[in-house]
Amino acid sequence: MAATESEIIPVNDRIELRAVDDRYTADLHALVVKNSSWLQSAFDWAQHIGSEEDTRRNVQSNQMLHARGYAKMFLIFQDEALRGVLSFNAIEPVNKTGYIGYWIDKGCQGQGLLSQSLQAFMRYYAERGEVRRFVIKARVANLQSNRVAQRNGFTLEGCLKEAEYLHGEFHDVNTWAKIVRL
Repeated sequence: MAATESEIIPVNDRIELRAVDDRYTADLHALVVKNSSWLQSAFDWAQHIGSEEDTRRNVQSNQMLHARGYAKMFLIFQDEALRGVLSFNAIEPVNKTGYIGYWIDKGCQGQGLLSQSLQAFMRYYAERGEVRRFVIKARVANLQSNRVAQRNGFTLEGCLKEAEYLHGEFHDVNTWAKIVRL
């Protein structure tokens, strides 16, 4: 399905996932800037976002990938306020596998927002028959991300040695997966 203004995944009465769209660029950029300190400690891409125009180019690139089905980027809204991002960083259509990425505003962490969004996201794609194997890769040192996988029923499949380069060093990465059959 192409990204459209109407592509929304309802989570509950206060939370919804909205497909990435140009109209959210300023809000997304502001959220990245607000969280830049911790985002840069966790993600390489965060070091390369400088201006709102950088964010706009990223949004447009993600819209194209979303529309073509190679990746899916959704923005997490709670009470009409942008709180974070939940995406498939890559999709293997033949294998029906989606590689999940996410981040939440630091001030909204620990409230179940991400877990609720993740459950709705997986259910949405499993019901459509597009994805059945959901994968989260998390640096071993990223305890919060590993806990998200555990809390949401993912199984640790293994540890990839020195699989992620961040801040001049290679880091081990846990691979978590969950099969959703409906």
